[in-house]
Amino acid sequence: MQPLEQPAAIRTVLSFDFDGTLHDPGGEPPVPKRFFDTIRRLREEHGAVWGINTGRSIPYVVEGMLESGFPFAPDWVVAREREIYHFDPAGHWHAHETWNQRCHRAMHALFHECRELLDVIRHEIREHTGAEWMEVEGDPAGVIARTEEEMAWILPRVEALAGGHPHLGWQRNSIWLRFGHRDYHKGSSLAEVARHYGLGATDCFAVGDSHNDFEMLDPRNAAKFACPGNAVAEVKAHVAQLGGYLAERVYGHGAVEALEYYFPDC
Repeated sequence: MQPLEQPAAIRTVLSFDFDGTLHDPGGEPPVPKRFFDTIRRLREEHGAVWGINTGRSIPYVVEGMLESGFPFAPDWVVAREREIYHFDPAGHWHAHETWNQRCHRAMHALFHECRELLDVIRHEIREHTGAEWMEVEGDPAGVIARTEEEMAWILPRVEALAGGHPHLGWQRNSIWLRFGHRDYHKGSSLAEVARHYGLGATDCFAVGDSHNDFEMLDPRNAAKFACPGNAVAEVKAHVAQLGGYLAERVYGHGAVEALEYYFPDC
């Protein structure tokens, strides 16, 4: 699987969340063919490059693309909501080293600084819930709740304990929560991707469905932004308040609807 041939002049950056936005686990196919047809036209008519902006790690991004039958690869990927990778014409992934290394250093320093605070949060969660505390390579602290309701109880406790810290942040997607640095998320990563191509927020489009998409769905990082019809209520309210587009169709069909709204000639 290789990316499309690079446009002669890159003028647009397209950013798509994967699970719940492009990918419908019950769909056949999981990502509609019409999506890829639209990307091809935007490539030709708007000089568009496109990428997956997800909480998945890079191996699981590749796995998801293969399972979904992608006919071509994206130009770039944001993995784990912060790590940037570019796909070259030869079919190889290359880390965006300056950004990824800066992010890694900031994360390492943050978790060293916050280890006692995170111990307090972990104790609180284990004492009062059945949620699982995660500690894996690359993600030193996170939570998997048993239900959405349990996560709704956990979030205010995390906010009360850590909300005042200047750098410790967290990203939530359904029953999963990942702690990280406030400066590194889907929105700031998209801004760095745009900078890599010599572009800015006015040249960016983004679509997402869940809580960890908030920063990406923001005019400071993407002038054109939207959510599919299956987005969670808080994301729909966020997009509406900031003047984005709320698609009626769901999953990948909603992403195509949003693209056709912002690029009516595609």
